[in-house]
Amino acid sequence: MSRLDPRLLLQGYATGIFPMADSRGADELFWVEPRNRAIIPLDRFHVSRSLRRTLRSGRYRVTRDRDFAAVIGACADRPETWINDELERAMLALHASGHAHSVEIWDGERMVGGLYGVKLGRAFFGESMFSRKRDASKVALAWLVARLKVGNFTLLDCQFMTEHLASLGAISVPRETYVALLSTALGGGAGAGGSGAGVLVEALGKLPDAAPDFLALDRLLELAGAADAGGPAGYVISQLLGQTS
Repeated sequence: MSRLDPRLLLQGYATGIFPMADSRGADELFWVEPRNRAIIPLDRFHVSRSLRRTLRSGRYRVTRDRDFAAVIGACADRPETWINDELERAMLALHASGHAHSVEIWDGERMVGGLYGVKLGRAFFGESMFSRKRDASKVALAWLVARLKVGNFTLLDCQFMTEHLASLGAISVPRETYVALLSTALGGGAGAGGSGAGVLVEALGKLPDAAPDFLALDRLLELAGAADAGGPAGYVISQLLGQTS
C-alpha cells in the first residue's frame, strides 16, 4: 500500500494486523500478522526494586500527549526503523482524532524517553518507545500500564517479543489466542479460539463493568494531590503496579 488512510489503519488493528516499512526512507508499507504476539498482562507487569525507586524518586517528570510528534520522531530517529514518513503522517492523524497517544519522560526541560501507541476499545497497541537516559523507557511503560489498569483496559499489545519486554513481564501468545484477547477487548465474545485461547482470555481478558477511559489516571492523580507528576505521582504509580519482584 502507498497511502495509509487512518481509518484503514484502525481497521487493521481491529483485525490483528499492523503496518511496517522496511526503512525510514521506504516508499511502501506492508501489513504484518505475527505468528506469535507479545503482550504485557496488565496485572503481571514486572516492577524491579530499582525501577520502583526511580518511580518514587521523582527523578523524571511524566506527561501524556504533551508532544506526540516529538515522541514518534525520536522513535524513528535510529539507524534501523520501520517508521517511514507515510506511517508517521497516519499516526499523527490518529493522534489528532484521539486514537493515538504518547507518554513523555522529561529530565528538566529535555525529553529523555517516551512511547506512543494506538487506542481502540479496551486495547492499547504499543508501537514504539525510546530512551536517552537510564530507565526512561521503563518509566514510560510503567506509567502506561498504570494508566491502562486504572482506565479499565484489558489488552496491551507489544507486537514482537524482545529481551527488554520479557524482563518487564511480557509474554508471547499464539495468533489465535491474541485474536481472542483482541476480540474480547473490542467487545466481542470471550470464547473465540481453541481451548487454550479460551483459558487465557478467561484469565486476562474479562471485561470490566466500566467503559475504558484513557484519562482516568489523570483524575485519580489530581484527587490524590499528585497531579504534578513528580515524586508523589510516582509513588501512586508504584502502588498501582502492585508487588515488587
